[in-house]
Amino acid sequence: MNTKYIDLIDQTYYFPQEEFNLDGEHLQFHGIPLNELVQQYGSPLKFTYLPKISENILRAKNWFANAIEKNNYKGKYHYCYCTKSSHFQHVMHEALKNNIHMETSSAFDINIIEKLKADGKLTNETYVICNGFKREKYIDNIARLINDGHQNCVPIIDNYEEIDLLSDAINDTFKVGIRIASEEEPKFEFYTSRLGIGYKNIVPFFENQIKDNDKVELKMLHFFINTGIRDNAYYWNELVKCLKVYVRLKKICPSLDSLNIGGGFPIKNTLAFEYDYQYMINEILNQINITCSEADVPVPHIFTEFGSFTVGESGGAIYEILYQKQQNDREKWNMIDSSFITTLPDTWAINKRFIMLPINRWNDEYERVLLGGLTCDSDDYYNSEQNMNAIYLPKYKREKPLYIGFFNTGAYQETIGGYGGLQHCLIPQPKHVLIDKDENGNFTYKLFRAQQKAEDLLDILGYQVDAEHE
Repeated sequence: MNTKYIDLIDQTYYFPQEEFNLDGEHLQFHGIPLNELVQQYGSPLKFTYLPKISENILRAKNWFANAIEKNNYKGKYHYCYCTKSSHFQHVMHEALKNNIHMETSSAFDINIIEKLKADGKLTNETYVICNGFKREKYIDNIARLINDGHQNCVPIIDNYEEIDLLSDAINDTFKVGIRIASEEEPKFEFYTSRLGIGYKNIVPFFENQIKDNDKVELKMLHFFINTGIRDNAYYWNELVKCLKVYVRLKKICPSLDSLNIGGGFPIKNTLAFEYDYQYMINEILNQINITCSEADVPVPHIFTEFGSFTVGESGGAIYEILYQKQQNDREKWNMIDSSFITTLPDTWAINKRFIMLPINRWNDEYERVLLGGLTCDSDDYYNSEQNMNAIYLPKYKREKPLYIGFFNTGAYQETIGGYGGLQHCLIPQPKHVLIDKDENGNFTYKLFRAQQKAEDLLDILGYQVDAEHE
């Protein structure tokens, strides 16, 4: 019988894959020897593989270049990175190597933009697309950026008050976009996004607040789908509705020349993942060409805002199985040396699944298990792979350590989990390692943050820690 873990994977998936392969019984991720990484730094740990960020940006740029040529598309393409996916400096610096633009969500994002400008990482030519509901601090920061000469900062109008607030704060003329309040998928608890302005209200809004305002120039229509760019009837229907608004608006607003098709590309969350990125881009540009041709208006320049796609597939987390608890005749709980709630919050908050594979012992027999975290919370668990409805791992043996990895975790988990702050049940934040390549193609490793210590958490909580106990 084929009872080894490697046999299970071979029977279930095409393996090895582009980013996953084996060196003996040890897993490699983009060639990174993960077992050696664990031996050097211990567990739990998180890592970021920086070259994957540039790789995905260049892939998307290439897909759009191919689609522009194939469709004889007359507009330009601009790649924006959604800072909210990961604000870390090492992520920003890697992304900005690729001549991209930025999308912000709140006031402090602008402070990061200003720091990147001071460091020479971006210039006034970089587009800064400002999304989100804007209150005083965000308005002030956007105004400061524009008043200091960043004319390519484009606030996206989210509500009816923002035009007046921005006009009062900005000294000279400025560009804006309008966000469409798209309709949500039928399974949502509400019908229309809380963000943006409704389809029917956009043209009247332009005529009432922008058309005769000498300070404001409308440049962009912003179309965002919460579920991302997917090949289904819902997405195509919303895109067609958006394009109808664009051509109506273009006919009365010559300055409008850009369409932001916000909503990201999906990333790989299972070894069975399939998605035809090139087809989707080709079809989007084809639909825009058709609609604009029929309406006899020029096609818009295209902006995208990719967050998870940019950084998600660069991240991973590694844990050790500490112990196995046989709770009844069917359920075996493998306990990890950290917490899912604190380190991978999307696994319990929105039931998100990541690729999960053992780091070692691929030649051992396997068993079905559940995975539990260290907090005393019933929700701190991970119990199924997306397409197998179960978790299988090499059999637990006390004398043979077992390490497991979760992959493509690089987007949102740190900020949602409260990176560097308090963690549920005071479980410490794991160490974080940055992985890069030198000019010779060799891997380099840098400890970005050590694991939290007791005094770190006590200090946040307001306790005085005696020096002798530090």
